[in-house]
Amino acid sequence: MVSVIIPARNEEASIARAVESVAWQLEVEEVVVVNDQSTDRTAEILAELCQRHPKLRVLETDELPRDWIGKNYAASMGAGVASGDWLLFTDADTYHLPGSVRRALTDAVDHDAVLVSYSPEQEMETFWERALIPLVYCRLAARYSFARVNDPGHADAAANGQFILVLRDAYEAAGGHAAVAGEILEDVALARRMKQEGHGIYFTAPIGIVRTRMYRSLAAMWQGWTKNLYPLVGGNAKSVWIELVEACPIAEIALLLVILAGYLLGAKSYVLTPWAGLVIGMILSRLIHHASALYRNLYPVSYVQYYWVGALLYGAALLESWRRNTRGAVIWKGRAYPAKMR
Repeated sequence: MVSVIIPARNEEASIARAVESVAWQLEVEEVVVVNDQSTDRTAEILAELCQRHPKLRVLETDELPRDWIGKNYAASMGAGVASGDWLLFTDADTYHLPGSVRRALTDAVDHDAVLVSYSPEQEMETFWERALIPLVYCRLAARYSFARVNDPGHADAAANGQFILVLRDAYEAAGGHAAVAGEILEDVALARRMKQEGHGIYFTAPIGIVRTRMYRSLAAMWQGWTKNLYPLVGGNAKSVWIELVEACPIAEIALLLVILAGYLLGAKSYVLTPWAGLVIGMILSRLIHHASALYRNLYPVSYVQYYWVGALLYGAALLESWRRNTRGAVIWKGRAYPAKMR
């Protein structure tokens, strides 16, 4: 049977949906929610849910230990009291469709995996979500190939912390979340440890299994991606610059500025026209490439209309993530994690 573990810090908007979506599933023996010092109505909502769901158990965190990320500590606490042979770590913003846990257990058997992770379908309700989130996930899909991750002979490893089903014995043997206590990307770090231990992992993005709405405001989205993007793209300056060149229209913008300067300085049209044609061609090429990526990753191709805003926002968030992760502090859920800590 499966124990579901949900770290929760100020999740009043989504915690009820997350808990109920797993509590009704037959394969779930218990749901352990770790309330991480929430200051909103999360605790009150959990108390109400306990009256309706006998599977639900709520823990309260104490002071965050030194060198721990809050989510990792809450997940570790939940695992420490869970009784299931399988542990399903999921987030409070995630909705599990009926049969999702059974599907994950089946995938574990079919793919000889001790860790199964799903990248959820994204629920996007605002302009900013539609502009940035599909672009980010298209970029991540290009970097983290499911085929390489799932190949035991390849070193690549990845997982999505919104859905990680792991065999308890393998999790404990690898050190659990204590082994990745200070990792911002604890999901990728945990998958890497499993693969290094010689265990099979299976990572995919199924349709109709699990959904999430990650961020409900531009401010929350900015905070989330400036926490994650730098380590996601490689965690070094070289990888950041390569990603900026590949994902953002830096060359196009530079050429447009040159053409504008030439026009203001009185350059002849026959000089500027070929350069303008080159820029138009580069822009069309980017839009076609992005539309193709959206199609491959099952997003509406119409979202190509958000490319310019999304790309500029992505570039800005990536640079800020680089700064915060190397010289500043990562801010998440009201806590600051200095770069020197990691």
